[in-house]
Amino acid sequence: MTSLSIQPTDGPVGAFVSGIDLADAPDPATAAALRTALGKHGVLFFRDQTLTPEAHIAFAQTLAPIVINRFFTPVDGYPNIAEVRKEADQKTNIGGAWHADHSYDQIPAMGSILVAKELPPEGGDTLFAGMYAAHDSLPADIRDRIAGLRALHSSRHVFGADADHRKDPDVDTGDRYHNARAATQDVWHPMVIRHPLSGRKSLYVNPDFTVQIDGLPQAESDALLALLFEHAKRPEHIYRFEWEPGSIALWDNRATWHMALNDYHGHRRLMHRITLAGVGLEG
Repeated sequence: MTSLSIQPTDGPVGAFVSGIDLADAPDPATAAALRTALGKHGVLFFRDQTLTPEAHIAFAQTLAPIVINRFFTPVDGYPNIAEVRKEADQKTNIGGAWHADHSYDQIPAMGSILVAKELPPEGGDTLFAGMYAAHDSLPADIRDRIAGLRALHSSRHVFGADADHRKDPDVDTGDRYHNARAATQDVWHPMVIRHPLSGRKSLYVNPDFTVQIDGLPQAESDALLALLFEHAKRPEHIYRFEWEPGSIALWDNRATWHMALNDYHGHRRLMHRITLAGVGLEG
């Protein structure tokens, strides 16, 4: 661990990690340092890595147990690695709207590890928004208003049989999603959580999966959520990560949102993602 270097980005979220070769699973002390850094910075970026699926799995297991995604097509022969893929002839990508992975689970995922496998010649960057900064920069009256409130997160409208994308003829998911009948998750979480690693307050709602605020009429709930969503995705909360061959991003779903840019039409982009188990959330 003596050579490990963690340097914050020039934005409001994220840090670059160097001095480590993830082809060999980190020792316990290094893994603990990475978890601490993840809680502090929200997302960690690694360059010039070469990870086989086996090494990807081994790295993930030093951080937390692996959660198998119900809805993404898995990598052939590796059911605990999900494919995040867009073919050259497809119009839509996976993750092209702001979201936090697995917020619809009773115990939401801690994080995700995304490994670049095939990249377009240009484009395909990922935006990350910091939810510590989003919370702390809210007007005081809004912070007071949402403190102690809960919001409903659901998988149904994104992955279910009646999902929004299935009604749009321009959306071609191909074989990238499956298991629609398993999209039955509905769970209430605090709108502001105390982050389990850092202890900081983090805004915990997201545009893809958060659908209702407890105790408010739907119209009032929709208006308040829209206000929060627009605030959180302001430029001052966002860092843009440019993928290169050998890049890896490890993000914390309790402290960040992310969105994959869909600006590389006519080219293939393939990533491998492992999801890491979390703990119950408290406000």
